[in-house]
Parts: sequence; C-alpha cells; structure tokens
Amino acid sequence: MSEKRRDNKNRILRIGEQQRADGRYLFSTIDPITKKRKFVYSWKLERHDKMPEGKKADLSLREKEKLLERDLANGISLSGGDMTVLELVEKYLEQKRNVRPTTAAGYKTVVNVLKRDSFGSQKINHINTIDAKAWLIKLQSKDGKSYSSIHTIRGVVRPAFQMAYEADLIRKNPFDFELHNFLIDDSVKRDAVTSKQEKEFLRFVQQDEYFSECYDGMFILFRTGLRIGEFCGLTLKDIDLEKRTINVNHQLQYVGSRGKYIEKTKTEAGTRVLPMSDEVYAAFKRVVQNRKKPKVEEMIDGYTGFLFLDKRGKPMMPYQWEKRFQHVVEKYNRIYRVQLPKITPHVCRHTFCTNAAKRGISVETLKYLMGHTDISVTSNVYTHLKLEDAQREMERLERIEKEMKKCAK
Repeated sequence: MSEKRRDNKNRILRIGEQQRADGRYLFSTIDPITKKRKFVYSWKLERHDKMPEGKKADLSLREKEKLLERDLANGISLSGGDMTVLELVEKYLEQKRNVRPTTAAGYKTVVNVLKRDSFGSQKINHINTIDAKAWLIKLQSKDGKSYSSIHTIRGVVRPAFQMAYEADLIRKNPFDFELHNFLIDDSVKRDAVTSKQEKEFLRFVQQDEYFSECYDGMFILFRTGLRIGEFCGLTLKDIDLEKRTINVNHQLQYVGSRGKYIEKTKTEAGTRVLPMSDEVYAAFKRVVQNRKKPKVEEMIDGYTGFLFLDKRGKPMMPYQWEKRFQHVVEKYNRIYRVQLPKITPHVCRHTFCTNAAKRGISVETLKYLMGHTDISVTSNVYTHLKLEDAQREMERLERIEKEMKKCAK
C-alpha cells in the first residue's frame, strides 16, 4: 500500500487535498456540470487552525470543501460562479434583443460603469448582500451618482444575478433588496405647477419677444398631457382640424450614436386619438397656419411633414424643447422676485394629469388620455390631491345637492 499523504503537521490529507511548498493548502475537484476543474485555497486546513501572521482571515480548506459539497448537492455549478460581475452583466445583456435605442444606451452606460469600477472584476460567487449594498452606497456617497442613476444600474445588475441564480451558478441573488431602505432618495420630484404658476409662465412666454414663437407649443403641452417624444413626432397628417383630433401613434427621439429616429409609443396604450379643446384647437390651427414650409421636408424613418420645426426647418427634438423651457424659467426668475419652479415638458404632462383629476375626470378616462398601460400609475395622481382639492370637491357636491333640492320643490 502507498503511504498516505500528510501535511507539515503530519495530518493525513484527503483525496484532492494538497499542501504547497509555501504552506498554503489546495483542494481541487471536477465540476460535474461544466466538466471544468475547480480549485480552492486556504492557509488553514481545519477551522481551529491558527492563521499565519499577516494573512487575511479566511475559511479553512475543509470548510470550503463542505460548501462545495453543499453546492453539488443543490445542483449548483462550482465553476460558473467564477465569472466576473461584468462578464455576467454582458452575458445577460446579450439576451436582451430588440430593445429601444434609449434602453440600449442605458445598458451601455451600466457596462461602462462596471468596466471602470473594481466591483465589475469581482467574482459573482464572492458577492454577498453586504457587498452589493456597500457598492451601491459607494456609488452614491463617493462617486456622486444620483439615486435615479443607481436605480437604473441596479435595474440591470439585479436581473443579471437572478439569471445566475436560476442557472444554479450562485446560492442567492445578492441584489434582491429595496434601494430606499438604505440609500438617500435625492430624486427631484417633478410636481405639477399650480394654476397660477402655469398662467404666469404662459403669459410670460406669450409676451416675450424671443420666446413668443414657442407659446403655442408650450400651451399644447400643458393642455394635452402629451409625452415630449409624442409631441415632437406629430406631423401634419396627425392633426385633424376638421374632426378636432390628435392622432398619437409614434414618437420622435434622438440618441447620440443613432441620431434622430422614429419609434412606437412608450406603451400600447400610448397609441390613442385625443380630442382637442377649443383652446387647443385654436393653438394647433395657428401652428399649422404659421408653419413655414422648408425647402426640403426632412424624412425620418418614413415620416415627414413634422409640425414643429426649428429655424433651419428641421424637426424640433425633445432636448431642444427641454432647453427652451429651461431658458424661459431662468429669464423669468432673473426678472421677478416671486420665482417659478423648474418646468419641463414632463412637468406640463403631470400638470395636465393633476388638473384633469381635480376637475373630476374618471380614472379610466384619464388613463386613456395619458396613454397609461397600468391604471395604478394614473390612480397615483389622485393620491397627490391635497386638502383644498377635497374641500372644493365637497363644495361642488353640496352645490349640486342644493340645486337638486330646488328642482324638487
């Protein structure tokens, strides 16, 4: 019989165990799932062994062997978890086909973050929930990333780790937690502006020598609730002045790597036909009448005749409207003591939705007008109504009741 192998303390080593010349222990085995050889190392053979001076605390070799045995018993791959966080995310994103260009750009941003950050080079089977939270906290506290940016990053990393968990590469998803429990939500809440602020903003735009040309467009955004991409995508064919309707079935967007492009509405419910109020009808009529036909109508993905053009005769893009709103507010606040809050095209949309809810429009009707797929998104507006809104509604109902009593007499 061959003599059993022993370590430098004369302890018998098991099959697969070795002690190297520097004293470090090694265990190797074949992963039955991937057929690859798996190696684990430790400076200790048993849990009670003393760690050599200057070495970082770690599990003993045989403790690590037990973890491998548990993984095998649970059908978890021993070597699949050796891929890095970056490799896992890239593998996950390979499966995301036919996404919108804006979504693809967001994915690229997350990949770039992981390429620059040391967290991206860590092995996925070494990441636990404490590590995951510590990384996200670092992104906010040290790297200065906003809550919304971190929410986006976690929105890619979490499903990637879930994929690894479902493939039996890791024991649990370390990103399966809620951000708001430990991160500061510094998101700027885009509240609706008051009726007075809306009127003051539009009055200023209408009377300003430079911004007056934007008045009808900004008025339409406030009074229709259109998404800015839907608004920019409107063509002459989408506006029916005879029937007084707005046909919404596409968006005009811009991404740096691709340029201008047409895409579907944000949701299936976003494809809709909207009625025009008298004031909105008058605004659209002026836009159509004042539109200067360019020498060459630009065509984007088969669409042409865009309603809102810049001074070069090119279709105006969402970012151009964002800038115009910003410049209006900045100029107003330089002139007047009572300041306007930040107003954007999305604030216009939220203001329209809030005002419609205050006027008593049913949640189902409002859901249609806003192009929401989930009624809970629409219903959320009703939860933001304040005491004075409830008081006005009670007064309205009391007036109706009094009128009904008069009629009964």
